[in-house]
Amino acid sequence: MASQPIGADKEAINEQVIANMYANMRSEMNQLYSKITELEMEVSEHSLVIGAIEPLDPSRRCYRMIGGVLVERTIKEVLPAVQRNKEGLEEVVARMNEALEKKKKEITEFELKYKIRIRKADSDTQEEGNMKEGSAQGVLVGPASGQ
Repeated sequence: MASQPIGADKEAINEQVIANMYANMRSEMNQLYSKITELEMEVSEHSLVIGAIEPLDPSRRCYRMIGGVLVERTIKEVLPAVQRNKEGLEEVVARMNEALEKKKKEITEFELKYKIRIRKADSDTQEEGNMKEGSAQGVLVGPASGQ
């Protein structure tokens, strides 16, 4: 430890702290992506349900899951609730997209401030190789007829 200057040790610690902060920011961004995707799937499910029950008779019975309990209601009662839930989910998705854009901007500023560059050369060549192999998946070729 005596052979290394004290400033170099602090710089290494700072680089590690910056790397950890950057990794945390990327992790938060990935969590936002996955949550947005999940909520968008719920919005599409709500749209499917609305599309399926709208043309039906409003007095017809239907079942709705509320907090893990299956409840019998009429379409007239359920349709407005499902539409409200869908609208609420769309608002949440919009807010999360705004938060995602802020996080992307924050990460970009962080990258510029600390001159962070991500190496992609090795992973790109591996992915290309995997894509070539993956394109043949699902193809069944029979034995060659050799007379």
